[in-house]
Amino acid sequence: MAKNIKTRADDYAQWYLDVVKAAELADYSPVRGCMVIRPDGFAVWEAIQRDLDRRFKETGHVNAYFPLLIPQSFLAKEAEHVDGFAMECAVVTHSKLQRNSGGDLSPAGELEEPLIIRPTSETMIGHMYSQWIQSYRDLPVLINQWANVMRWEMRTRLFLRTTEFLWQEGHTAHETGEEAQDETLRMLEVYRMFAEEFLALPTYTGRKTDREKFPGADVTYTIEALMQDGRALQCGTSHNLGQNFAKAFEIQFLGRDQKQHFAHTTSWGATTRLIGALVMVHSDDDGLVLPPRAAPTVAAIVPIFKNDAEREKVASFVERVLAAIVGQDEVEAAAQRLSTGEVTSYFFDKSTSQKIAVDWRDNRPGEKHFHWEQRGVPFRLEIGPRDVDAGAFVIKRRIDRAKETVSLGDASREWLREKLEATHAVLLEKARAARDENTRTAGSYEELKRILENEGGFVRCWFEPGDEAEEKIQNETKATVRCISFDQPGGSGTCILSGRETATEVLFAQAY
Repeated sequence: MAKNIKTRADDYAQWYLDVVKAAELADYSPVRGCMVIRPDGFAVWEAIQRDLDRRFKETGHVNAYFPLLIPQSFLAKEAEHVDGFAMECAVVTHSKLQRNSGGDLSPAGELEEPLIIRPTSETMIGHMYSQWIQSYRDLPVLINQWANVMRWEMRTRLFLRTTEFLWQEGHTAHETGEEAQDETLRMLEVYRMFAEEFLALPTYTGRKTDREKFPGADVTYTIEALMQDGRALQCGTSHNLGQNFAKAFEIQFLGRDQKQHFAHTTSWGATTRLIGALVMVHSDDDGLVLPPRAAPTVAAIVPIFKNDAEREKVASFVERVLAAIVGQDEVEAAAQRLSTGEVTSYFFDKSTSQKIAVDWRDNRPGEKHFHWEQRGVPFRLEIGPRDVDAGAFVIKRRIDRAKETVSLGDASREWLREKLEATHAVLLEKARAARDENTRTAGSYEELKRILENEGGFVRCWFEPGDEAEEKIQNETKATVRCISFDQPGGSGTCILSGRETATEVLFAQAY
């Protein structure tokens, strides 16, 4: 257990914040509810962004950018949407500041119409699509944007829930409802595969209830992951908006039948909350554990020496190890780059910007080991004078502290890549086993309450979704229907609340 990190058993919430800060992922800003994403945290976001962006483009989507400020009247055009976001909106009412007689600054230049700092962009994009779409030949429109959004939050937690956060939001328009539905499910599957293949996060996929769906959507689908404390976290959503926004913003086109039709639209998004998810699913009491594909630094080499002579001896061997793994060209290129302090980085894979770091600081070896362990680097290579004499080095895996001695002749880029892939598989299987072990079945409302109070996790049960029933359960258990999962058992059962026969099985959980 790290001295500056609470254990999960003692205080899970504090443990999470301690891990985030110890790994230097983020910090609170002077603006209440907002965070500063530090370089190491932003590098993880860039990795997420890079992989997701590739997947979006492989499915035919392109990137664009839309304004941060949205006229208030735009939100009012879609009643359900504005009702869903009204309490979270940040409003700009003035255009400038002026100095008053006392020399203090105060707002001036009141706007004719207030502007909303985007909580999401359906309204702005709906307006623009109405200008761009005239004919069925203009469809489909498949656009994504990477942006920031703002929603006022009463209780904030780094990455999981902040007033301002980063995300991507896809917005598409289609000729038919069938095409829009296909798009909605296609993008949900993109999120599911990304979560497993990149972040080693197993999820449940399914449909939100009407009470939990996105304001203004016909239907919302979600991927839900389980954190180590037994709470669920929504990790991505995909919404079929039907023709609701098309009618509100007059997104019409001349159809193949030479008649005017409203487009069918979708939206889908994932946020920096994904960083919080990977922290809470994979990390331990010693600090951050990063899934290898999201790790900016895949390995840290820690040279061990007592004097200048030993340093010189070890340095020569470290260069040979690096040449074997990243190539001599990269070793020479790194010598020409600027580095921070006495930590030098070498590109392991330029296509993903992943690096190998060499820690030449004068700190004691134990301090350097601790430094890289807290930051979740997947592997640590230790090289001392005795290792040089043996023509080998020690490699230690972060997830389980397993270590082995490797001869220089066995080291290569592919050798390390295989170890990273094996680590990803171990993390995914461990997380899946924990999720499955903490997914239980309740045959009655009393059993549901008992499981949620004593054990947590996901709870499967037969249930008839409805506003009153869901509100009652949330008030009494703090749990919500996370989704109506796609893997329905078939047949029917007795609703745990109404006692009526139902064909719907849901997943309840307390959630972030």
